[in-house]
Amino acid sequence: MQKKKQTNIMTVFFMLAFLLLFLIISGRYIYIQVTGEANDVPLTEWAEELRETTLVLPSERGKIYDHNGMTLAYNRPTYRVYAILDPEYSVNKAEPMHVTDPEKTAEHLAPLLDIEQTEIIEKIKDGQKNERFQVEFGNEGKDLSQEMMEEIAAMEIPGINFIEDSKRYYPNGMFASHIIGFARNTDEDEIAGVAGMEKEKDSILGGTDGYVRYHRDNYNKKLLDANEVVKPPENGDDIFLTIDQKIQTLLEDVMSQVDDQYEPKRITAVVMNPKTGEILAMSNRPSYNPNSPDDVQNWYNDVISTPVEPGSTMKIFTWAAAIEEGVYNSDETFKSGKYTVNPKVETINDHNQGKGWGVIDYDEGFRRSSNVAASKLVWEKLGTETFLEYVKSFEFDKETNIDLPNEVAGKVLYDWPSEKLRAAFGQGSTVTPIQQMKAATAIVNGGDMVEPYVIKKVIDPDTGETLEENESKVVGSPISEDTADQMIDLLDAVVNEKDGTGKPYRLEDYSVIGKSGTAQIPNPDGAGYLTGSENNIYSFMGMAPKDDPQILMHVSVTQPKLEDGESGSDAVSFIFNNVMENGLHYLNIEPDKEKVIDPIQSITFPDVQDKATSEVEAQLEKDGIDATFIGKGKQVVDSNLREGTKVLASHKVLIMTDKPTIPDMTDWSERDVLALSNLLGIDIQVNGSGFVSDQSVEADSKVKDDMKIEVDLQVPNVEEED
Repeated sequence: MQKKKQTNIMTVFFMLAFLLLFLIISGRYIYIQVTGEANDVPLTEWAEELRETTLVLPSERGKIYDHNGMTLAYNRPTYRVYAILDPEYSVNKAEPMHVTDPEKTAEHLAPLLDIEQTEIIEKIKDGQKNERFQVEFGNEGKDLSQEMMEEIAAMEIPGINFIEDSKRYYPNGMFASHIIGFARNTDEDEIAGVAGMEKEKDSILGGTDGYVRYHRDNYNKKLLDANEVVKPPENGDDIFLTIDQKIQTLLEDVMSQVDDQYEPKRITAVVMNPKTGEILAMSNRPSYNPNSPDDVQNWYNDVISTPVEPGSTMKIFTWAAAIEEGVYNSDETFKSGKYTVNPKVETINDHNQGKGWGVIDYDEGFRRSSNVAASKLVWEKLGTETFLEYVKSFEFDKETNIDLPNEVAGKVLYDWPSEKLRAAFGQGSTVTPIQQMKAATAIVNGGDMVEPYVIKKVIDPDTGETLEENESKVVGSPISEDTADQMIDLLDAVVNEKDGTGKPYRLEDYSVIGKSGTAQIPNPDGAGYLTGSENNIYSFMGMAPKDDPQILMHVSVTQPKLEDGESGSDAVSFIFNNVMENGLHYLNIEPDKEKVIDPIQSITFPDVQDKATSEVEAQLEKDGIDATFIGKGKQVVDSNLREGTKVLASHKVLIMTDKPTIPDMTDWSERDVLALSNLLGIDIQVNGSGFVSDQSVEADSKVKDDMKIEVDLQVPNVEEED
């Protein structure tokens, strides 16, 4: 009886417990139904989160172009290889979709990824052991080219798949590296600028990712009523530089040759259109390949960021100040060699160990680069305070405002009498090459000084709209037109008179004007200057042609290793002469120097325009001119020479027919290639130096308006030729 009573009590207890639980659950269910919330979270929001998925629509970083539209920086697709390990991924599939044989997988991948087979096997088996869905293969499995990806994919290895990434790529390698800079992938798989233009204009180049948001089912399939929301990506803007790819390539090539031969501590070079301030080329050594940024040896763009004592190139502005002030008399003479203002101040020596050249006039003093003449002009003619005003009017005390990062202005030392004397000939005070270039534009432009710049325009790649465009900007007029004209004559004499210091910079086809400089290097120990011919900064700032300068160029070479009989000007002139001569030809600037031509070896080029090809071919053969006909058309439409031009038998003559095709350019010189580019009106990118060894477009291909060709040049092997 007692047992039955206990059983009844337990039954009632459980019934009440179940009833209470039922009421709680029912109440909770009714509450959720009525309020639509669970744990203060709206169920509709929760359901939205479960059903909703978002896909990122990546934006594209803006490209960087030269001023002709040649691509200098762009995003290139790369690939990461990974292996799926989960066998369930292959369920209900006709073929296995996961790795089934680690050993065979490693056998295929190892030679392509340059990884040991054992390392691949270990990664796969370790992933299987830890029940991982997939594994990757470290750095060796990243940044694969499309060609490599396609080669691996063609093997159809079970479980091997790829993820597409994007990486910044610079097709020209070491090319204007301190201007363009570089960008790299961050840990968040974004591309961010690190140096140069890539960093300075990161906000312009970088885009904003978009997205697609929609509802899906449990199988990750889009619902019929998916509530799809699409936000398109905003691509980065494209930047067009003032840099000319062909002139920049030429500059890089000759600088590399000088770097290899003379092993200097530093080389800087900058090429400018002096009428507008547009930078056509700029480079430094040491430099770097932005595709391998871990190898950077020199982060500084020395052209704008490293002030040095300029040496005698500063005398340009000393003489200009004296002429402008009306205190310069070209016929007045002085005793060269040594100049002592006060024994307690300092004795100034001319650069030939103070020997001088006897009693000479001030024009000859400029040609011979006399330190004594410069000091006397400042101390006795101008006055030190007036000269300082001109130093400031040429803006040597401030940055040029060039649109590049990390510009540093030079420092004018002008407290003590000795500093004022030395400033006259470029010692003590410091400037950057770009500061001197900016100041020199006043001589080209009749006294008006223009601001240098490297960004030509910014373009929206989606609409083609020009968002920003830079133009020439006059920022001062430190001298008059008459003074500028007199300075052009003085600079002409430096190069072209027999006693001028600029003789190494004469060109074959163009008249060069300019000023050379040799600056001493302060001793790191703080005591005076380093000694020896190798411990100098050799420089030249020149322009051509004389009567209408189209190119202004500054080159400096620091501490070159010189053999017996060599001069620092040898290294500087090799860079200057090559770039200036070929650059002017490339820009189609008419030569202004008359050549002495042997009438026996020279031939007058005939009129070929609009004549039958067969007739022209017969005429040129009769005249002894070996011509290359571009295409097999029946009529001649153009040539790289004009009627009446004197031509030597060795000159490359190009005749374009009415059906032009790409010729075989093997063994052509760079000048010949550029002549073809101008004749056909197409972009031809020249890589290397010497003569053509390879071309990207086959011979006899039809010429198209948007055609771009790459040609590789190599220096001939002398031993093989012998």
